Amino acid sequence: MATPSLYRRALPSPPAIEFASPEGKKIFVEALAQGTMEGFFKLISYYQTQSEPAYCGLATLAVVLNALAIDPGRKWKGPWRWFDDSMLDCCEPLDKIKEKGITFGKVACLAQCNGAKVEAFRTNETTIDDFRKNVISCSASEDCHVIVSYHRGVFKQTGTGHFSPLGGYHAKRDMVLILDVARFKYPPHWVPLTLLWEAMNTVDKATGHYRGYMVISRFNRATSVLYTVSCRHEGWNSVANYLAEEVPLLLKSEDLQDIQKLLSVIFKSPPIELRGFITWIAEVRRQEDGNLTLSEEERGRLAIKAEILEQIRATAIFKHITRWLNSEISCCSPYANLDDKVVLPAFAASLCCQGVDLLTGCDGVGSSGGKRCSQINVQQLHVDSENPVALVSGTFKTGNSEQGVDVLVPLCQTGPNRLCISNEGRCIGLHPSTADVLTVLLLALPLHTWSGIKEEKLRVEVTDLVTTENLPPLLQEEALFLRGQLKFLMTDISASPSS
Repeated sequence: MATPSLYRRALPSPPAIEFASPEGKKIFVEALAQGTMEGFFKLISYYQTQSEPAYCGLATLAVVLNALAIDPGRKWKGPWRWFDDSMLDCCEPLDKIKEKGITFGKVACLAQCNGAKVEAFRTNETTIDDFRKNVISCSASEDCHVIVSYHRGVFKQTGTGHFSPLGGYHAKRDMVLILDVARFKYPPHWVPLTLLWEAMNTVDKATGHYRGYMVISRFNRATSVLYTVSCRHEGWNSVANYLAEEVPLLLKSEDLQDIQKLLSVIFKSPPIELRGFITWIAEVRRQEDGNLTLSEEERGRLAIKAEILEQIRATAIFKHITRWLNSEISCCSPYANLDDKVVLPAFAASLCCQGVDLLTGCDGVGSSGGKRCSQINVQQLHVDSENPVALVSGTFKTGNSEQGVDVLVPLCQTGPNRLCISNEGRCIGLHPSTADVLTVLLLALPLHTWSGIKEEKLRVEVTDLVTTENLPPLLQEEALFLRGQLKFLMTDISASPSS
């Protein structure tokens, strides 16, 4: 009887040259002398094999994020903070990626969601000369890395779409080093840059878009100080589709005369998931024996959050949104009826348990993994005389162990309305109100969203209201960060992922 067995694929050479071959070593030594292997050493320190056949995009991103020393903000295992491909699930459920892979746009969004600065280029939007310049720049630096999305068939390799990071460049031979994350299939290898461009200059049948490359680097500031796009729930796709396709069509078809009518058209009947599409960032810490003081770093971050909120509420579009939300026109909107006082304790408990999950490295939300959250307490602290902070404290138990957790949130300071939990005429909301969120959402939408408005005067007015050019720096960065996330998501709208 015969025993069946499978082996790793032989690397087709040419066109590829295996990195560990004599010729591959020679190319490496020459490229090192040319100064275009500087990024290699960081990448090779964190180089890993994708844990699933369709996880090439996730594994590639994990390698690059770790090479850039970006803090994941959550634990991997035990006390260790580390990016692993199994943690990158905020733009697509892992079981779906495992089955079908992930698209170019969602990998770009994942990178940005997890703290990286992303510049994404599809081959039909750029040139091979620009690609070469970016490869040379990142190969000569430790501060950025290039991720490529390409079709394996061009290299005579088996398979179709694939992601991997580039480890270096040889100028005289015009060759790049692909650190293939499918190491169970092919080892790292050198290929001609022109042939890689040909492999990238192919259309992903799942999306109808060209493949391409991304330049990944670190932000010079804390990413998304207050807001981020949430793609963890199944409904985000319908929200992105609504914003990218349906809203522009609604604005073209409706006879709009003023801002209030426009807001009504956009927000009267949106997908219910729109409420949680843009979420706010809370500050989580372990409880320290009843210590209610804030560190200098915590004060600084919370002061920035408060400043962003103040800048949002100073915009003209915020005032229009607040007026609309308090009007009869919005009484049937999904944003109405949020002033039920029973929401507060439930919200605080949920917030506390999410903080627990973050500190313990669990992926679940709420009382997951056998944990029980209890003794939820909400109180007000003052960062300074002008910036009150809500402190949500709770205790969670796992078996016989017990741990306290604090969550710090900017305190809503607006007057009572349908968007803010209120008590005796004062807003006691724990987070930025829906008016704040809707404001940044409109600021983050691409400007072409408004181009179909028929009434020219209104179109000009709306464009002036949502342009980011004249915004204060903090709010401008926040809006542009969100706009980048939306752009990546909207690109692959209604697309089935590919590996």
